[in-house]
Amino acid sequence: MTELSNYLFLSVALYVLGLYCLGTTRNMIRLIIGIEILTTAANLNFIVFSSYARAGYVDPYAHSIVVMSIVIGACVIAVALTMAVHAYRHYQTLDIRELRRLRW
Repeated sequence: MTELSNYLFLSVALYVLGLYCLGTTRNMIRLIIGIEILTTAANLNFIVFSSYARAGYVDPYAHSIVVMSIVIGACVIAVALTMAVHAYRHYQTLDIRELRRLRW
């Protein structure tokens, strides 16, 4: 069985990658991907802690919450991608700084 620290390292690496993606990019599609990476890191962390709570027992409640989080995340990503497509069709750009300037 793999150690808890390996999973936590992977979760932290995904979280840092998602934060880096959110902090450095100006493209809407890349921001959406960064948000999805952050959600994946949180879900992985939740599953790992639920399976290491007691030896030989995996909490099904945590799995059901993660499945619901994946479904809600997919809906949010679908709405965000729809907004990005609409912004590109209307303004011909996906740069968030350009779109903020067009607000007024």
